[in-house]
Amino acid sequence: MKIAIDSYSYHRYFGEIYPGLEEDPGSRMSMGDFVDRAHELGVAGVSLESCFMPNPSREEVSRLRAQLDRLGLERVWAWGHPGGLQSGAAPEQLGDLMRHTAIAAELGAGVMRICCGGRRTRPADWPAHKAALLPLLDEACAHAGRHGVVLAIENHIDFLADELVELVEAVDSPWLGVCLDTANNLRMLEDPAVAIEKLAPYARATHIKDVAAHRGNPREFAFWPSVPVGRGLIDVPRAFDALRRHGYRGLLALEIDYLHPDYPSDAQAIADSLAYMRSLL
Repeated sequence: MKIAIDSYSYHRYFGEIYPGLEEDPGSRMSMGDFVDRAHELGVAGVSLESCFMPNPSREEVSRLRAQLDRLGLERVWAWGHPGGLQSGAAPEQLGDLMRHTAIAAELGAGVMRICCGGRRTRPADWPAHKAALLPLLDEACAHAGRHGVVLAIENHIDFLADELVELVEAVDSPWLGVCLDTANNLRMLEDPAVAIEKLAPYARATHIKDVAAHRGNPREFAFWPSVPVGRGLIDVPRAFDALRRHGYRGLLALEIDYLHPDYPSDAQAIADSLAYMRSLL
């Protein structure tokens, strides 16, 4: 397992700012800037959010791959934030998923994180939810196999752990696994340690995230802000152990979304998180 960072940790610098929760940092970065920053942080790999680079030209992809190769960074391409396939209600998004699968291959990424939906798209009826996604995922996996790219479904506050396991097993493709986010199932009021144990055997990518309770309604996103890894409610050592036991050898990609107001410096939160993650390895 290798330490990495997801570009979403810098989402404000890419112009995505949670209304009422975050402030504009007053500066912006490009994906190339992020890759340089990741190299400065001494990580082994990166997860690159395509929402910050949704329509790259072949030349842009070629330049980005050359930069990653030159810096020796492993990579995951990440598609689908925030709603992806809209929990099966947006089959027209399958074409975009496939387009980005080809981009992942051109970039030299053997894994692409995908979002089947999000917290706003989750239907109340699981059988209908599953039935809507299965044909889309079957087609996506057939296409991914032709490009040599494994698709990794994130538990994106749209699946309970058992549901995601059931979905991946129903597709039953070597080109499909899970992007295990260590904190998102707590945001669905599931025991995160139990969810991690259930999802770890299927992990092909990760988001290493820690959260703490803040204030308001625990069923709302703002109740569970990110904190530096090791300072919140997620048992990260246990998560790493679960991944090891199940043979995971991929990237451990730090992700910080909405940072707890008690931690005003995202740069310090990122540095502290990476230091803690390294200490566990």
